[in-house]
Formats: sequence, structure tokens, C-alpha cells
Amino acid sequence: MDLTHLGRTSSLPASPEEAKLDYVPNPRPGRPYLVRFAVPEFTSLCPVTGQPDFAHLVIDYAPGELIVESKSLKLFLGAFRNHCGFHEAVTVGIAERLVDEMKPLWLRIGGYWYPRGGMPIDVFWQSGDPPAGLWVPDQGVAAYRGRG
Repeated sequence: MDLTHLGRTSSLPASPEEAKLDYVPNPRPGRPYLVRFAVPEFTSLCPVTGQPDFAHLVIDYAPGELIVESKSLKLFLGAFRNHCGFHEAVTVGIAERLVDEMKPLWLRIGGYWYPRGGMPIDVFWQSGDPPAGLWVPDQGVAAYRGRG
């Protein structure tokens, strides 16, 4: 297993495309279980204005043969700070990259974006139906209420 980041000094990648995600063998293969990453301070840039956009991301997945190494995931997600993209492209693109490379049994992402132009935009995607017997808790992020 050749890991790029774990136990090493790593710099923030210049872009999501340049980020290297590391994967390790699933320590509990053959059992359906859920892994959750909550990212309450995710940022990217608006592709029109270049201004920062903020989101609370929740990534849930049921591992197949591999799990994603968390430090590499943090660096990948951090690389979006200087990346321009619409909420839909960013949210679904993160999920698709993880699915393409890690090949989990199932993955879903909730992108709970803070208002842009006075309106929050939430983006949800999943790779299909969750495996039978998998406990899938609510993502626990309340709908945006503003001052209400």
C-alpha cells in the first residue's frame, strides 16, 4: 500500500484535479456499514463572480473493498477553495470521483449550500439504492431558515 499523505507532510493541492486521493483496504469487508464524513466549513468559488461559496457537506458511503484515507480526502476537499464551480457541479463531482476511484457499495452526498443571491441551493446525489440491511441515518442538517 503506497500512501501519498498519511504520516507525511502534505501541501494543499492547487486544484481538485491535482489532488491525490489515497485508499486503503476495508478493515471489515463483507459487512454493510456506513462511513460518514461531515464537512461543515466547505468552500469553493462562484464561477461567475469569483466570490466564495460556503456549504455543509455530508458524505455517506458503504465501503466495498476500499475506504478513503481521511487526510487525503481533507486535502482534496480543501483544494476546492480556489476552484470555480456551480454548486451542482461541485457537489456531484466530488461524489462521482469517489465512486469512480473507490467503488463503494453505495455513496450519497448532501450539499447544503448557504444562500447565494438570497437563496440557498441544496444538492443531493446518490449512486443507487443502499445495500439491504445498511443503517442509513438522517444527515442531520436542518433546512436553511435564515433568521426565521
